Parts: sequence; structure tokens; C-alpha cells
Amino acid sequence: MKDILDAIQSGTATSADLAALPLPESYRAITVHKDETEMFAGLTTRDKDPRKSLHLDDVPLPELGPGEALVAVMASSVNYNSVWTSIFEPLPTFGFLERYGTLSELTRRHDLPYHIIGSDLAGVVLRTGPGVNAWKPGAEVVAHCLSVELESSDGHNDTMLDPEQRIWGFETNFGGLAEIALVKSNQLMPKPAHLTWEEAAAPGLVNSTAYRQLVSRNGAQMKQGDNVLIWGASGGLGSYATQFALAGGANPICVVSSPAKAEICRAMGAEAIIDRNAEDYRFWKDEHTQDPKEWKRFGKRIRELTGGEDVDIVFEHPGRETFGASVYVTRKGGTIVTCASTSGYQHEYDNRYLWMSLKRIVGSHFANYREAWEANRLVAKGKIHPTLSKVYPLEETGQAAYDVHRNLHQGKVGVLCLAPGEGLGVRDEEMRARHLDAINRFRNI
Repeated sequence: MKDILDAIQSGTATSADLAALPLPESYRAITVHKDETEMFAGLTTRDKDPRKSLHLDDVPLPELGPGEALVAVMASSVNYNSVWTSIFEPLPTFGFLERYGTLSELTRRHDLPYHIIGSDLAGVVLRTGPGVNAWKPGAEVVAHCLSVELESSDGHNDTMLDPEQRIWGFETNFGGLAEIALVKSNQLMPKPAHLTWEEAAAPGLVNSTAYRQLVSRNGAQMKQGDNVLIWGASGGLGSYATQFALAGGANPICVVSSPAKAEICRAMGAEAIIDRNAEDYRFWKDEHTQDPKEWKRFGKRIRELTGGEDVDIVFEHPGRETFGASVYVTRKGGTIVTCASTSGYQHEYDNRYLWMSLKRIVGSHFANYREAWEANRLVAKGKIHPTLSKVYPLEETGQAAYDVHRNLHQGKVGVLCLAPGEGLGVRDEEMRARHLDAINRFRNI
């Protein structure tokens, strides 16, 4: 790995130089173990500790197949799917790997007693398999996490509808929280030249997810002037949703949980902010009963911030805790677009407020190839910025996942893989200087 890192950092190594370097037989990677899936049995979700289940292991280099690439991972980041994997909820990911392993002789590689996790990366292509023409060794890349086979017609209009659609590093093996990752070559996109490795690795999954949810015709189709309620507006997903709303001429109503997180939203340019803890919204009277009076109080507060208007779009991802309120506060004919359920998967809402007011609930999951590419293009153009707040070394990925699990973080939490330190990998210093304040705003608060 040292020779590979030296070549990448030299600034003079050619594609042929990278291609000529021997690959290691093994590399370091963050894993969960199949024989430990019951280690948290009997504990509540909150009490399950990723620091106990995530391991830094030396793993064998996987075989490179047709249409695939091996990438030297300079940096990655932690997403909520890494948290789910680490606490084995809603179920252990080894079932995903077992099913994928039955698809073909090539996919059998993924069915292992360990799972290398991670759905983001920024790095350098080392090798490409047969049939790959668009990428060569030495290319500086980021990767989106959509893995599809596209052997069915179902996925050719929207690749997210492919029957074999999976999320790389969550439903497949050989993910990005490692020194080397195995990806399909059509996951690769150009690394934004003005960003460091760790900054470039941060947007990936959440940026593309927010783009599909809000901007795409497959999501809410946000337009200028829309009022957009954004839960967790300073978090990994919400921080990109807030940027898309602002960049698209919409009006984000940012829901946060502390004054510090409210200040981050203001730094992004948002003006309408609700601190749900300070205003003590309690949407549930008890475990089984919601409180419509709190929905109404919440709706009244929103209208105070919008000049009397209800929200056109709700950017939903907390799930059970907030969903009843989200349906209630959406305007007549509006849209609730949901991509996750971090507070619980069993959503409850009063259907009278949905059907009688002609509202829509839209399910949204990651992004198709085109949406991921467009979202990355906006980052490369400096229209959308990384929301990186803190960076850990690969050895401390468990702590990084713990921070996300316990909501101790803001924006995205990065992980250095092969990169020996922060601040490396910038190729366009002039563009970086123009956007430096925006790039650093999650670090400066």
C-alpha cells in the first residue's frame, strides 16, 4: 500500500505507472462479523454501541470482474446505513450478502463471514476489469452507491427500479470504509477538483439522496417559491436539502434540535428556523398515542415564519416520531417525500388530512445514475458544498459511527482511509479560494 500511496501523492505518476504497480494481497477495512449479529440482543437501539461491533481487519483483495474497478480509497464517510449495519438493525446485512451471492458465480464473492461496509469514497482508480473504457488507472474519482445489474427492462427508465438494485457497502460487500474498494465502473464520477479527499468523500450518498427527494421528477419536483419543511436541517441529509432549497429559489423551514444547529442553518443562508427542543414539541403523548394539538401548534409556528403559508413539501426522514405532524402541516395538494425512518419504520398519520386535502406521500430511495451525476456536478461547480464537520482516522470509525448514531454530529463525519492527513488532494486552488468559507462553514461553528 505504501508504493500505491507514494505514487498517488507524487503528483507525477502516470496512468501506466499506477497500472504497473503490484496490488497488495490484502488491505485494511472496517467490517462487521457474521458470528456477532446477536451481540446486542436485548438492548434498546440507543444502547447498541458501534464501537463494539465495528472491526478494523486485514482482508484479502477481492477478484476483479468485468465492468468493475478497484479504487484506492483516500477518504470515506459515515452514513446512517453504516450505523444500521453496525447495530444489526433492522436486520443483519448478511442476509443481503447471502441473497446477492446466489445471483451469479461473480456475486458469490460478496457472501462472506465479514462485511466490509461504507457507501462513500474519494480515491484513485487502480485497476479496471474487462469492458471498462471510460476510466483508467490514476483517475481521481468519487463513487455513488447505486449497484444494479440492468438485465431487466424495469430499470432502464429509472435505474432505481432495477429488480437487482442494491446499495453498495450496505447490501453488497467491499465498501468504501477501507483502503481499497471494489465498485462497478458506472458508480464512478469525477472528483471535484477544488475539494480535499475527505471533503469530496462527504456529499456522495446524502447529496444524491436529497437531490432525488427534492429536485428530481422522481421526487417532489421542487420549484422556485416553494416552502420546504426540512427535518434535521443541519444533519447529513438535511444540510444538503437546505442547500438545494436555497439554490433552487425555495424557502427552507429548517427544523433543528439545538442553538448550534440553528446557527449552522443561518450560515447556509436559511432564515426560517425552528428549534424543536427549545419549543418543546411533543408529537406523541405516549408510545401509542399522538397529540394532534401539537401538530396544530407546529403548523401555527410554521405559518408565522412563512407569512401565513403552509408548506408545499416536507423533506421527511425521521419517520415514526414526526410523520403524523408532517402529513398534517403540508398544504392542500402538497407533497411529503420520505427516504428513511431513523426514529422508527412504523409510521402513523391521520388519513383524513391526506385524502381530503389531496396530499401525496412519495417514497424516495437514493438516486439513479443520472441524478447522482447531476448532484455531483453541482458540487464540482461550487453550487452545493460539503457539510463536513469532523474527520476521524480509519482506526476510529467506530467512534465516528457512534457520533452519528447518538446524533452528536453536525453535517457529515469523514474518515481518512489511505490519506495520511487532512487537506490533501486539492487540484484547483483558485476555485477553492472562492468557496473556502462555504466549504468550512460546518467546521467553523
